[in-house]
Amino acid sequence: MKIAFMGAAQSVTGSMHLLEVDGAKVLLECGLFQGRRQESYERNRNLPFDAREVQAMVLSHAHIDHSGNIPNLVRSGFDGHIYATSATRDLCVAMLMDSAHIQESDAAYVSKKRRKRGLPPVEPLYTSAQARASLRHFVSMEYDRTMQVVPGARLTFQDAGHILGSAVVLVDVTENGRSFRLCFTGDLGRSGMPILRDPEPVHDVDYLITESTYGNRRHASLAEAAGQLCDVVRETHKRGGKVIIPAFAVGRTQEIIYDLHKLIEGGCLPSIPVYVDSPLAVNVTEIFRLHPECYDAEMTELLQERSDPFGFHRLHYTRSVEESKALNIMPEPCIIISASGMCEAGRILHHLKNHIGNPANTVLFVGYQAENTLGRKILTGWKRVPIFGEEWDVRAQIESIDGYSAHADRQETLNYLRQIVDEGRLRRVFCVHGDSDASQALAQALRDLGAKDVLVPEWKQEVEIGV
Repeated sequence: MKIAFMGAAQSVTGSMHLLEVDGAKVLLECGLFQGRRQESYERNRNLPFDAREVQAMVLSHAHIDHSGNIPNLVRSGFDGHIYATSATRDLCVAMLMDSAHIQESDAAYVSKKRRKRGLPPVEPLYTSAQARASLRHFVSMEYDRTMQVVPGARLTFQDAGHILGSAVVLVDVTENGRSFRLCFTGDLGRSGMPILRDPEPVHDVDYLITESTYGNRRHASLAEAAGQLCDVVRETHKRGGKVIIPAFAVGRTQEIIYDLHKLIEGGCLPSIPVYVDSPLAVNVTEIFRLHPECYDAEMTELLQERSDPFGFHRLHYTRSVEESKALNIMPEPCIIISASGMCEAGRILHHLKNHIGNPANTVLFVGYQAENTLGRKILTGWKRVPIFGEEWDVRAQIESIDGYSAHADRQETLNYLRQIVDEGRLRRVFCVHGDSDASQALAQALRDLGAKDVLVPEWKQEVEIGV
C-alpha cells in the first residue's frame, strides 16, 4: 500500500492523502488550502494527481479545510463514491453550496474593484453548479458500520468528537496476502466539550496517520474560556463597542452560542443582543438539531427539558444581505458572530472592514489562524491589513481565546494515542495537519511514548507500508 501526502503536510490546511491499495486509489479528504491568495487559488484549482484515476474518496468531517475542494475533484473527472457519516453529508450540502456562493460573490466583488482600475476580472474557484454536482457522489455510512470501498479495503467510522458527524477513519487492508489496519484520526476532538460525545477509542492499529495541529500547545480549560469570553464582552460593552467574532460555521459558532446562552441566563453578561451573521451558520444550526445521535448526555438532557441553547431570547440569526449591512451601522453594543473563522472569505470581511478601525470594538478570535491568512495577520499584530484589496488600519482591540478549540491539544492527543501505542501493534506513525514545529513536537512525544517509527512527511512525499 502506498500513501502520498498531497495536502496538510507540515501545514494545517488543504488536507488530502492519496492511498493506493493493490492498484486502486482512495483519497482521504479533499480540503481547501488557505493562505496567500494567488498561491491558494493555484493549489486548489490544480490538483496534484489525476482525479480520473481515483476510485473512491473518504471524508472524515465537513470542515472546509477537509471537504472544500470536492467540487474541483468532481470537476476534474472523479466519478466514484464519497463516503462520510450522514451528519457530515448533511453539513457538506450546506457548506459546499455556501463555499461556492462565497467564491462567486467574492470574485464578483473583487472583479468590480479591478474593473475600476482597468484590470481584468477574476474567476471563482468553482461555481454553485459544480458544487451541486459534487453532492451526488456522497454515500452515507453510520458509526461502527463497515463497508468495502475498493477491493481489499474495508472502511469503518468511529466518533472523533471534533464536530457534528466527525469520524476517526479505520481502513482494514488485505493486499498481497497480508492484512493490516490503517487509522486516520481526521481531526481529533476534546473530552468534556459541550454538545458532542467524547472521541471514541480505536484498537488494533498497525499504521497511524494523526493530526498534530496543537502538537506543541496546551489549551485553556473550558471554564477558563467561558470566563475569558465573559470578560471580553463586558469590557467591550462598557466602551460602547461591538464584539466581532470570526468563527467557523460548524462547531465553533454553536459552542460560542451555547456559552453565551449560559452566561446571559446566569447573569454574568448583560442582556446584549447576539447576531449570527452567516447564512451557513444558520443552516448548520438547523442541521445540528437533526442529529441527536451525535449529542452528549448534557445536550440531550437540555433538549429533553425543552431548553434550546441555539435559540435563546437575545439571539438573532441574519440571512439577508440587507440584515447584514444593517449590523454595520447599528450604533449600540452587540456581538456579531460571522464566518469564515480565518477571515478568508464571507461576511466577516465586511464586518472587519467596517469595525476594525474603531478602538471601542473588539475582534475576538476563538479558533486556529493558519499562516498567511488574514486572521493570522490581525492576531499577530499587523497595524494595517488587506481586506478586499484595500489597506485598513487596525485600531480595534484584538483578543484571542484558545479554550474553544475543537482540536485536542498536545496532552489530549497524546492521551488518546497512548493506548494505540501501548497495544504494541503499531508499526509506523505519520504526523500531519500541523505546522512543522507542532508536527515535529508531537512526533518526538510519540517516540517518547514508545512509537518506533514516526515520520513528519513533506508535501507530496510518497511512502509504502504493509510490506
